[in-house]
Amino acid sequence: AAASSSRSEAKSGRTDLIFLIRFRHCCLLRNQRCVVAYLYDRLLRIRALRWEYGSVLPNAIHFHMSAEEVEWFNRYKKSLATYMRSVGGEEGLDLTQDIKPPKSLYIEVRCLKDYGEFEIDDGTTVLLKKNSQHFLPRWKCEQLIRQGVLEHVLS
Repeated sequence: AAASSSRSEAKSGRTDLIFLIRFRHCCLLRNQRCVVAYLYDRLLRIRALRWEYGSVLPNAIHFHMSAEEVEWFNRYKKSLATYMRSVGGEEGLDLTQDIKPPKSLYIEVRCLKDYGEFEIDDGTTVLLKKNSQHFLPRWKCEQLIRQGVLEHVLS
């Protein structure tokens, strides 16, 4: 009804309404592009959270996500896990281990929280207590560093 009335008004000489309608339409398209760009940026950030924190997000971050974003994160997590299992043979290949190339295979770490026993590949178990320092293989403790259990001690 509004479109037909604007057409009839345009025929009767109200060309100023056509300009206003076009201007409003352009504003709506711009706002739509802005919202889509914002949502795409949020998805990129959520995808980066999987690589930074692992498969479990901290509660502070999880609290600020919508239900759809949590669902997208879980689907991305499952898709990434399926791909990593398919690439690395029997055990799979954990692509999230070394985000940056390591300079040495072993690093010195300090335990920030009581974690309990931690087993290394050679069968050695290390008791991770708060404020204890250990010299461990980088690839075994990188996930704990991202989770905030350990911190890398720079010499």
